[in-house]
Amino acid sequence: MDIRNIKKVYFIGIGGIGMSALARYFRFHGKEVSGYDRTETALTKQLVQEGIPVHYEENLSLAPEDAELIVYTPAVPAEHKELVYYRQHGYPLMKRSEVLGAITQSSFNICVAGTHGKTTVTTMVAHILRHSGYGCNAFLGGIAVNYNSNYWSHERNVCVVEADEYDRSFLRLSPDIAVITAMDADHLDIYGTHEAVEEAFIGFSQKIKPGGLLLSKAGLPRGNALGGDTHLTYHLNDTRANACAADIHMHHGSYTFRVVMNNWQLKDVTLHMGGMHNIENMVAAIGVAHQLGIDDEAIRQAVAAFKGVKRRFEYVVKNERFVYIDDYAHHPEELRALITGAKGLFPEWPCTVVFQPHLFTRTRDFADGFAAVLDLADEAILLPIYPARELPIEGVTSELILGKMKNHHKKLLNKQDVLKELAVKQSGQLIITAGAGDIDTIVEPMKKLLTQP
Repeated sequence: MDIRNIKKVYFIGIGGIGMSALARYFRFHGKEVSGYDRTETALTKQLVQEGIPVHYEENLSLAPEDAELIVYTPAVPAEHKELVYYRQHGYPLMKRSEVLGAITQSSFNICVAGTHGKTTVTTMVAHILRHSGYGCNAFLGGIAVNYNSNYWSHERNVCVVEADEYDRSFLRLSPDIAVITAMDADHLDIYGTHEAVEEAFIGFSQKIKPGGLLLSKAGLPRGNALGGDTHLTYHLNDTRANACAADIHMHHGSYTFRVVMNNWQLKDVTLHMGGMHNIENMVAAIGVAHQLGIDDEAIRQAVAAFKGVKRRFEYVVKNERFVYIDDYAHHPEELRALITGAKGLFPEWPCTVVFQPHLFTRTRDFADGFAAVLDLADEAILLPIYPARELPIEGVTSELILGKMKNHHKKLLNKQDVLKELAVKQSGQLIITAGAGDIDTIVEPMKKLLTQP
């Protein structure tokens, strides 16, 4: 199928961050686009405002009969009524990853993969290319704060793509430049073992086109097995890597530093985004920009202008009374980077972390890790597990994490009670909300609570 020739596209699971980017792509190119999602969110409301109708019930009467392409996400259950109908009646169906692979077949592709960090690095790369005037088409896994979008288009035939390892979908991509940020154990409900995760990333690196470049974090397991005709490494501060940061200085949530890459360096870089891991992420993005030949000063100005990614170390409130950071972290290592980064920036303030575990399988597989990381907080509040696509597993609840924690200031609350709990907080508090479920629905109420006189 030549997707360029179709006129009407229907999305099942349109509210997903990757799906919504594709919906915006088709809308931008003049196609008639509509979709279904389980719940209304800020993102689906925005799609509706952009002229993309969305409904929230499995209702065949609302699903278009004349759709020429049905795009679906693996997160949608196989028994979904609309999906079943389209499949039984022979409609053309494609997974999100298949569509993305088709779109990027004939472009120069910068693909960023990793079990964590990929959304931020992808957005950083795309932002530098856009801000510098180099130009790119961007398919992001998060909302870039600078542009309030996860998709944009440009006449230059270059695509910056978040390469998702979930269900091995990144193996459909053909990178000219690939970045791998991490290869930790994750999605074990899909992969089964950590070794299988690593094999998938090795397979992704072997998709790099001849003459292409791989930029990977230094120290990845089985790094020697990774592909790419040219293989460079990056790190926060390990000088053995091809690219790293040096002379890091911190000031009220921002950093200045120098990037050293082989025989090249970029001085006086300023990043207005918290967390040392985000300096490392920016080192990777700057490394890509330098390889593309973007001017030093243009890179420097782009980094200084970068406002971050929604729900990636996002400063929701930052005043003399409270600092409130919201983050998508849903893996122990992501959570560790978030908490240590925030506490490092605001060491004098007690830290309360509100965490919503995501998936029963991930909670089961990483309960020990989550417990150890949440012990870093001065106070930890857990929400019930967000199930997403999964059915409950006996014995796997948020209490599993709670019971393993050594932190004496811990409790399990629902979202409504969290707001009541934080309403009585005294000034001088660092508050973090984290998780990949629907914990984001309390962000705005929390913001109002913490900014009221």
